[in-house]
Amino acid sequence: MSHISPLPRTVTERVFHAVAFEVVANLLVFTLLIIFASAAPSQSGVLTLVSSLTAMLWNYLFNLIFDGLQAHFGFRKGFLARSIHAIAFEAGLLLVLIPFAAWWLSITLRSALKLECGLVLFFLLYTLIFNLIWDRLSEKIKNRNPLC
Repeated sequence: MSHISPLPRTVTERVFHAVAFEVVANLLVFTLLIIFASAAPSQSGVLTLVSSLTAMLWNYLFNLIFDGLQAHFGFRKGFLARSIHAIAFEAGLLLVLIPFAAWWLSITLRSALKLECGLVLFFLLYTLIFNLIWDRLSEKIKNRNPLC
């Protein structure tokens, strides 16, 4: 099985990756918060938006670091690497989002932790699947157009 060379990834590609990831995620999370957390649509919308903006910035920075590690160590972006990628990404994001969710929803940190843990379980699977699909599509596009 072939793999994508870690470099170069353009800023445009990185931004498009982050935006595509977040658009799909926002639609799913907005709905899940209303259904499972009994959040009002306005609460769900703001929490989703703030979480998304935070995640997009973290996504860009984290993937820059991840790609640098891949270039340095030469590992493939297979299942194991993407599993580690998903876990490390979510752990970093939790450090910021738990306190914000507690404050915004007027719930305890413990309740926010439970809420965020549920979302993490969702996002672990979502991140893995999204990035595996992204890698395959990106490889196909780059193989068709050598200028990419």
